[in-house]
Amino acid sequence: MILKPQDIVILLKIVALGEGQWSYASLAADLAMSASEVHAGIKRAVAARLMDVQRGRPLIKSLEEFLIHGVKYAFPPDHGGLTRGIPTGYAAPPLRDMISQPNEPPPVWPDPEGNTLGHEFSPLYKSVPKAVKKDNTLYELLAIVDAIRDGRAREREIAIKELKLRLGSA
Repeated sequence: MILKPQDIVILLKIVALGEGQWSYASLAADLAMSASEVHAGIKRAVAARLMDVQRGRPLIKSLEEFLIHGVKYAFPPDHGGLTRGIPTGYAAPPLRDMISQPNEPPPVWPDPEGNTLGHEFSPLYKSVPKAVKKDNTLYELLAIVDAIRDGRAREREIAIKELKLRLGSA
């Protein structure tokens, strides 16, 4: 079974919930996915040893290892031209306060309601721009992962430290 990028979004949403309870339907609603997509994603995450099916929680050490060392190879982003969207990577919280911003348009997830003009950066899944509007914690986790997926060495280093802090393994 092969992981899909939306599986990472699902796992990060569960991380963002903390100890909160979730159901396939609630995750589907929060992530603008179908319940069957969420169910299939959880099944793939369990098969990939990124999720503990008994506890209903991601295996943090395994997820961290994949996010740091594998996500940039498994799910590299596509880049495009200038578009309106939601900032990601170094241009989004929390990294934007830690990294000096260059004088160029930032990477953005395309979104017609976005407030920033920047270079198109493909999100892990098409519904990410919609999902992050409802959940700042998820937004920050996905932006950190994007900095790891495609950032420069210094950006990746800062993003990895921040990811470890947020996953509780620093």
